[in-house]
Amino acid sequence: MNRQIRKGLGIFVLASVLSCANSEESTNENDTMNNPLLAEWTGPYEGVPAFDKMQVELVKPAILKGMELHLAEIEKIANNPEKPTFENTIVPMELAGKELDRAFVYYGIYSSNVSSPEFREVQKELAPEISAHYSRINQNTALFERIKSVYEKSQKDSLAAAEQRTIELIYEDFAMSGANLNEEDKKRYAAINKELSELYTQFSNNVLADEENYVIYLEEDQLGGLPESYVKSAAKAAADRGKEGKYAVTNTRSSMDPFLTYSTERDLREKVWTNYYSRGDNNDEYDNKEIISEILKLRDERVELLGYDNYAQWRLQNRMAKNPENAMDLMMKMWPAALARVEEEVEDMQKIADAEGANITIKPWDYRFYAEKVRKEKYDLDSEEVKQYLELGNLTQALFFTAGELFNFDFSPVEEGSVPVFHEDVKVWEVTDKDSGEIVGLWYLDPYARQGKRSGAWATTYRSFTELEGEKLVLASNNSNFIEPAPGEPVLVSWDDAETFFHEFGHALHFLSSNVKYPTLNGGVRDYTEFQSQLLERWLSTDKVINQFLRHHETDEVIPDELVKKIKKASTFNQGFATTEFLASAIMDMKYHTTDPEDIDPEQFEKETLEELNMPEEIVMRHRSPHFGHVFSGEGYATGYYGYLWADVLTSDAAEAFADAPGGFYDKELAHKLVKYLFAPRNAMDPAEAYRKFRGRDAEIDALMRDRGFPVPDNN
Repeated sequence: MNRQIRKGLGIFVLASVLSCANSEESTNENDTMNNPLLAEWTGPYEGVPAFDKMQVELVKPAILKGMELHLAEIEKIANNPEKPTFENTIVPMELAGKELDRAFVYYGIYSSNVSSPEFREVQKELAPEISAHYSRINQNTALFERIKSVYEKSQKDSLAAAEQRTIELIYEDFAMSGANLNEEDKKRYAAINKELSELYTQFSNNVLADEENYVIYLEEDQLGGLPESYVKSAAKAAADRGKEGKYAVTNTRSSMDPFLTYSTERDLREKVWTNYYSRGDNNDEYDNKEIISEILKLRDERVELLGYDNYAQWRLQNRMAKNPENAMDLMMKMWPAALARVEEEVEDMQKIADAEGANITIKPWDYRFYAEKVRKEKYDLDSEEVKQYLELGNLTQALFFTAGELFNFDFSPVEEGSVPVFHEDVKVWEVTDKDSGEIVGLWYLDPYARQGKRSGAWATTYRSFTELEGEKLVLASNNSNFIEPAPGEPVLVSWDDAETFFHEFGHALHFLSSNVKYPTLNGGVRDYTEFQSQLLERWLSTDKVINQFLRHHETDEVIPDELVKKIKKASTFNQGFATTEFLASAIMDMKYHTTDPEDIDPEQFEKETLEELNMPEEIVMRHRSPHFGHVFSGEGYATGYYGYLWADVLTSDAAEAFADAPGGFYDKELAHKLVKYLFAPRNAMDPAEAYRKFRGRDAEIDALMRDRGFPVPDNN
């Protein structure tokens, strides 16, 4: 359906999801309608989710009933005897499914934040039902004929801008989802979607199982090199798992990354590295390789029904890249420079290892450890020293300051208990416009890693702004996986994690600043939507943020100028590693979806493709295939992982615009254009047009190459 598959399901959202539940699955009608997961939201702020009433056993009946009610609304629209118009077809479609929307908010929380074995069983049962529901809508012939009629009329006599963009997006979505197929092909298309939905759920649950099952417990004498803050957090993580007196290295990036950076125990580094990069690849019940093969074959068969040569061709037609060739061209422009830089980085690391008498050859589990030594030697920069000035509370205030300067937003904490939350870690802030004092919405923050929460960082909305739906307050959230500290200890994060915190907050600001008329316009173009959040990362290193919020957690002293200079001087450090591990994943994603899947054995294909690319043996893909959730837990990023790089071209180009502005990164005129053209319109405006309105021209790759310290190509 056209609402980006129901705001709030994040990476686990099924990209094509489908039918009403069997009648025998339904509970008593009155009991179902009393389900708090379906009920209209009450309380302050025009109603908020009833997170305090969530129960796993309520999820399935809520989703099933929500789909039933939604389908009834769709049938009414499809069977309207009146001549199709935007007002009697598209508007009611945009308003339909409110109960289901609400149920999906809770479903999304259970999927991403508080999963459990009980919920995963529900998820497995619901995945094909959800898939069937949306296929039934997308393939409703009467409905599509009405949509097509409105669309074709709009091509002759254009509607107002918001209406025109909405009908074009909806028509395109239905056409790409098989609405023009014959009845036999529609049935197969729907069956494929149903199979895929089950595979996506199984893939993501397998990864989560491996994250939970592979925990390494350390003894006191195995803590060499680890910072005190990490040791304390590891002790708490072990105690939380019933292992008092030990220290837990969990199988998540937030735990793995610092361990590989600091631990002097090489054999343990190898073990931690192996656990992390083998998620979904342990040849057991949670192995994902066979699932990948099935997903690729089904995706290929589905787009073949629509007349496309491969999945990437179908997927990229409405992205900024337009086709896989353009996406690959951008990536391959970066690849040689990244490899050359890796060679330099490994040479620097090997020299240090040799000088220390380590008698080793640099391996993947050594890269972070020796890169940190090179950083100290080349730039006299100690990451652990930097962390002392990156305390989570101060960083949160830095986010609020940036939002105030650029967006005119003010954040104030709501009284504890006044707004329900789904976990005690979650905090909530009220967001207001600084000039008018009017409330814009709420911002929820779920900061810490825990069992049942997927790894990584993400943003989502529980409710979006649209004029059509009455300009309700936005309910936005950010979700991180910082390691929860021991009682009384501060949360200190790395520079990279601080940038990610700003990045995800950029998504939240995108939600909060939305000013669109119809729900469909709150969607996004995948290789564009990361741009706004990547751009916000740049404010972390501005003088105003540094001088006010980067303070030592004990002394409250501002980070010294000398240390800031070192950070900025080292900004291109390790870009070989960062760019190569990302590009390897992005290129692999594109190769998977432009190759005949009958020829693909995932294990061999990954190995052979990387060999052809001359992938350095000291680096592995950022997301190896068996746990590449962006691509195989759903379809949001499938053939779209390159989008981060595409967005980075825009980011670097836009950042130079701010750097050159009279007021720098806080230039009021440019900030106004930033909000007006890049944030508020969401998908109400073509992304390329929106960027030109902001910048006055198209983006160029030169700024990105400069940012990474790579040579600028001559043939731009």
